[in-house]
Amino acid sequence: MPSYDAFLLVSFGGPEGPDEVMPFLENVTRGRGIPAARLAEVAHHYELTGGVSPINQQCRALLTTLGKEFASAGVSLPSYWGNRNWHPFLAETLAAMADDGIRRAIAFVTSAYGSYSSCRQYLDDIERAREQVGPRAPVIDKIRHFCHDGGFIEAFAESTVAALATLPDGGAGAHLAFTAHSVPLTMAAASGPDGGLYEAQLRETARLVAARVEQITGVAHPWRLVYQSRSGPPSVPWLAPDVCDHLATLSAGGCPGVVLVPVGFISDHMEVVYDLDVEAVDVAANLGLPLARAATPGVHPRFVSMIVDLIRERESGAGREPPRTCVRGCCGGADAAGADAAGARGAARGAAR
Repeated sequence: MPSYDAFLLVSFGGPEGPDEVMPFLENVTRGRGIPAARLAEVAHHYELTGGVSPINQQCRALLTTLGKEFASAGVSLPSYWGNRNWHPFLAETLAAMADDGIRRAIAFVTSAYGSYSSCRQYLDDIERAREQVGPRAPVIDKIRHFCHDGGFIEAFAESTVAALATLPDGGAGAHLAFTAHSVPLTMAAASGPDGGLYEAQLRETARLVAARVEQITGVAHPWRLVYQSRSGPPSVPWLAPDVCDHLATLSAGGCPGVVLVPVGFISDHMEVVYDLDVEAVDVAANLGLPLARAATPGVHPRFVSMIVDLIRERESGAGREPPRTCVRGCCGGADAAGADAAGARGAARGAAR
């Protein structure tokens, strides 16, 4: 059974001021041939929040809340935080951990699913950071996918029920639109040893949340899995339908209201704040369609306690996902056809976090 001497939070990273926006976007997309006009378009999204992505502050809030949960649960692990794409960078964090004498850490990645960009790429970046630090770098074991765990499901179910209550007639007859980041079909098909892991995990998560909402309210709401945040040329097929197209379809069918449930995300980072709270809200307003948005788990008590449970599971050796389960092809590894190219095409949009 592995023995850990630290906890590592691993996230995407984001700018924390106007002067950081363009350097951040250039860092995310470096070497991928993204046009300057596209970067400028994405940079405009940050103007709505003063050039600050919410994601770093959300990581700080999660670490603070986890610290309290660790104390009450008797988990005596010092906590560290490193990002893939902005300060604090993973390599800097791993170097600091090595200086502190850390030998082996358990890592929680702020993505619940299995795909190239949501799992395998994090593992690759962790290994790249370890190589930069050298032989003294601590071993990092990533916690398994947690998209179907009770704490994740319960947090979304409770926030969905709360959102329904804000709609006319308490959400009677409302539809649930479960949203996640779209990816190219080539990337989606490459996830999992048999292909399609990302989409299958999302669909099951949506089903579980909808079922739990029905348990709480006694009402079965119609639902569908939809996608957001796609980019790239129209000629390249991505997972669909797009959330805004779905809203138009529901409106045309006389739907009395919709709750957007962003099950693809654990916190309200820029893609949620802009693509749903700005773009989707504008579409719904123009359609005259009542719309509410469920909160992401963030620091929901059940979600935070789930992280502690996952740590204990891994320490006991019961975790279903070894440190490098995402071996070639599992989550769109290096041998997955088109995964790297598809990731490059979506990089500019994916930078909006």
